[in-house]
Amino acid sequence: MKRILVVDDEIGALTLIGIMLERGGFEVLKAKDADQALAVLELNTPDLIILDVMMPGMDGIELCRVLRERSDTAALPILILSARGDAKSVMSGMDAGASDYLPKPILHHDLVAKVRRMLDMGEADADLRASL
Repeated sequence: MKRILVVDDEIGALTLIGIMLERGGFEVLKAKDADQALAVLELNTPDLIILDVMMPGMDGIELCRVLRERSDTAALPILILSARGDAKSVMSGMDAGASDYLPKPILHHDLVAKVRRMLDMGEADADLRASL
């Protein structure tokens, strides 16, 4: 079972995204802010990380940059899921190293399909690197 870390300071959103992913067949790890996410990562290595942008303290964009600098998370797929869907916010997320960026709110089947595609692409990349 693939493991997804979801980081969102809104408990309602964290719960809803968690339920969507669990119904999609994933194991879900949750964190309410960047500090808690980094603590979770000390004990677990997820297969994919979903970040909210607007969080107190370190926001999702900065957390994405931090995750890309760490050896254990540098190659993990990172999906930014945010209420900010304007071009500038999307570009900031992608420049920080996000694999993809989706606006909230999101429908259950859209989220699960996106996560599955991102995980499939990550496995294909790993297979390609292993064959070189």
